Order: sequence, then C-alpha cells, then structure tokens
Amino acid sequence: MSKKVVIMIIVGVVLMLGMFGAGFFIMWQKMAAMGTQNAQASAKAAVQKKKAQGIGPTFHLDPFIVNLADAGGKRFLRVTMELEVKNADMQKELEKSLPRVQDAILTILPSKKYADLHTTQGKTALRQEIMKKLNAFLPGKPVTHVYFTEFVIQ
Repeated sequence: MSKKVVIMIIVGVVLMLGMFGAGFFIMWQKMAAMGTQNAQASAKAAVQKKKAQGIGPTFHLDPFIVNLADAGGKRFLRVTMELEVKNADMQKELEKSLPRVQDAILTILPSKKYADLHTTQGKTALRQEIMKKLNAFLPGKPVTHVYFTEFVIQ
C-alpha cells in the first residue's frame, strides 16, 4: 500500500468518526430538550391542579415591623401575612390564639439577618419555620400555608 492510500483511509475514518460524533451530539441535545419540555409540562399541570383546587380559607395578620439581627440593628423588616388554614373552624381557633400566634412570629422574625431573608430560599425557609412553629401549639395543625402579602427589608 502506498502512503496516499493509508492517508486517505485515515482521513475517511476521522471524517466518519466526526460525523458520528456530530450526529450523537445533535440527538443528545434534542433528547435533553424533550426532557425539559416534559418537565415544564409537568410543572404547568401541577400549577393548573393547584389553581383548580383554589386557596383555602385564610386568616389575615396585621403587619409586623421588627429590627433584624444584623450588626448595628440598622435593618428592619416589615411583613404582612395571610395564613391558609384547613377550614373555617380553624380561623376561629386562630382568633382565640391570636396573642400566642403573634408572639410566636415575633420570636422568629427578629432572630433573622438580612442574609437569611433576601433570597427566595430564605423566604421559603421562613415560611416553613413559621408554619412549623404555629402548628406545634395549635390543635389539629391548622396552618397549611403562609403567604407573604408584603415583605420589605430596609
């Protein structure tokens, strides 16, 4: 075999490998896009299901204004909340326990720092902490969700 034939075979093999690689890459990208579309469709379906279920009865809390635990105490938080409860009877239970509910929230909020609250994850963690604390002393674990209707850090 001459050198030209060997070089042509090597070039042909390299070109074929390049074409297989490109084809694999394109297929991989399309499969990933399909997976993303399926995930988005699932998320939309979950949101639609939640909307169909609607929001349950809520209990309005007056605004809370607290100093945050940052150094110097120069930052404050103003937050207004709605507590979603299981049923209307639980709203009456919350009314009876209002001082205790406010006290529980007022022990949580001033212990937070700006770094804890300025992200979405921080707000979600705060929601969970408030809900857990309230359900710990309220009979029947009535609070199903905490909604922030106003959230200002200054």
